Amino acid sequence: MKKILLYTLMTVAAAGMTACEDFLTRDTYDQIGSDEFWKSETDLELYANGFLQKMIPGDGTITRGDIDADYCAVDIATDLLRPDGNVSPDNQGGWTESSWTNLRRVNYMLDNMHRCRGRVSDEVYNHYEGVARFWRAWFYYDKVRTFGAVPWYDFTISASDKEALTKPRDSREYVMDKVLEDLTFASTYCLADAKYTKGSALINKWVALAFKSRVCLYEGTFRKYHSREPSSDKPWQNDVYNADNKFLREAAAAAKEIMDKGPFSLVTGDVKTAYRSLFTSAGLLTQEVIFGREYSKELSAFHETSWYYYSPTYGTKIAMTKKFMNTYLTTKGTPFTDIDGYKTVDFIHEFDGRDARMAQTVISPSYQMKISGRTVPYSPNWKVTRTGYHPIKWSIDDDADNVLSKAASWNSLPIIRYAEVLLNYAEAKAELGEMDAAVWDQTIAPLRNRAGVTSVIPAKADPYMEAYFLNTVTDKWILEVRRERGIELCLEMGLRWDDDMRWHMGEPADERQQPVDGHLHRQHELYLRLHGSQHRRQRRSRARLLHPSGRGHRTFDRHFEYGRQPDLLAQRRGQHRLGIPARVEREEVPASDSADGDHAQPQSRTERALEVRGQ
Repeated sequence: MKKILLYTLMTVAAAGMTACEDFLTRDTYDQIGSDEFWKSETDLELYANGFLQKMIPGDGTITRGDIDADYCAVDIATDLLRPDGNVSPDNQGGWTESSWTNLRRVNYMLDNMHRCRGRVSDEVYNHYEGVARFWRAWFYYDKVRTFGAVPWYDFTISASDKEALTKPRDSREYVMDKVLEDLTFASTYCLADAKYTKGSALINKWVALAFKSRVCLYEGTFRKYHSREPSSDKPWQNDVYNADNKFLREAAAAAKEIMDKGPFSLVTGDVKTAYRSLFTSAGLLTQEVIFGREYSKELSAFHETSWYYYSPTYGTKIAMTKKFMNTYLTTKGTPFTDIDGYKTVDFIHEFDGRDARMAQTVISPSYQMKISGRTVPYSPNWKVTRTGYHPIKWSIDDDADNVLSKAASWNSLPIIRYAEVLLNYAEAKAELGEMDAAVWDQTIAPLRNRAGVTSVIPAKADPYMEAYFLNTVTDKWILEVRRERGIELCLEMGLRWDDDMRWHMGEPADERQQPVDGHLHRQHELYLRLHGSQHRRQRRSRARLLHPSGRGHRTFDRHFEYGRQPDLLAQRRGQHRLGIPARVEREEVPASDSADGDHAQPQSRTERALEVRGQ
């Protein structure tokens, strides 16, 4: 009996040990290993959609990336524009280990997706390879604008690969050639089926082409207006990397393909509302929006843009400068600055007979907002705006749900629009010396017509625009494209800041004089006479900020003072992002123990700052 009991206990124990071993060695249910992944189109789609979550820009980049551009006045300027700013290689972001994680994610997909071959069609496989290569180009475009030369990696780095982890930077020209290869592949093989284009929220052929036109225009004009490669301080190797203005021609070709074959067109309708509807609609207006970021009140997916632009305590109090606002044409298609006495036109009349986009970009005398359910006139808030030109382009005209005091904005945000494609094509052709009336009619004319502006090709360059760009450009076509680009793409995706950098306008044109005149305050007085005392308290607060002389301000924005110190300003700007003229003293990237292709920041990135208007 005892033997039978002993055998029984031993059997039970053995069975229990077997069960424990099975439990301890079985696969987890909440994770999937690489051996089990990469087997279907669904796997490719899931992994690619992760890039949208990790790499798509947020509302701050989309709506406020231009706060340091030439046409913006802010409460506190960035350190990079201030003589007393804290600027050094140590506080330049973008080179920490986490800054390279997204590149590892992309390269990991490209290194492993081959396991799906034979399980999906070649068409689907090439599409998702194109998506991955699109995001790698997106990653490196940002890095090049910030640092210039950077190390190029097209494979997943292991933690033990010291050679890769410590390799020196590759030249900017080499890296941008690789970026162009990736974008050419993506724009060739990414699909344009409804599955990928519906909603303008996924990467597809048209997104790749539009982004390619943006990148190539940036690089082509950057090389034209900078005689030397800033991060190496060496002449460009154009015969090797940019023969026959390769980048400008690629920019024009990519844009033209969308214009000829794409499904997009400009949103039109009421000239007083059509333009702004693109930025305040609940859903992306896919007639014109090629790529964008969706938000939803129903899904509680909100952003803080309206709050940022209206709050007197949150944000940098962005306002547009008078000098830029003067570039808006009259409805006759003629320069506002050709009018006698344009400098003293009252605020209540300044918007009369002007490009309709002006009143859809900043608060005008006719602007109204719904407050507590009632639609009432709303004047510029002097606790927020420092010039009187208070941006409204991205803001919701209703204080319901407290959108003006917290992150409760629900409007979807465009990232790339068809309007930009038209402007990319026009500028590329103008820079190549190939702009003519036919190109104008395809690009500039429809944009102005939407805004109620008669399309008039100027007989000669506008002296005001020549002066705005420091008399560095005298070609009428280029100047009109720049005017149109500034107005149409105002405050979008940091594009104006990129324009300043690639045009070698690192010293903003409006910093050479005080952009805020005392007469703007008197204009506001006239406005108040029309609309009552709604903002009397704001007006009194504003009056305390006025300089006794009636010109400029004493305390509100030190940014305006920097035009008086151009040499120091140029020195500060020489250390800025986007490939500002800054010479790399040390090229090598220190070793890292990370497998993500991460790098420690170079110990010395800048030997000297070149003058912005130098070379």
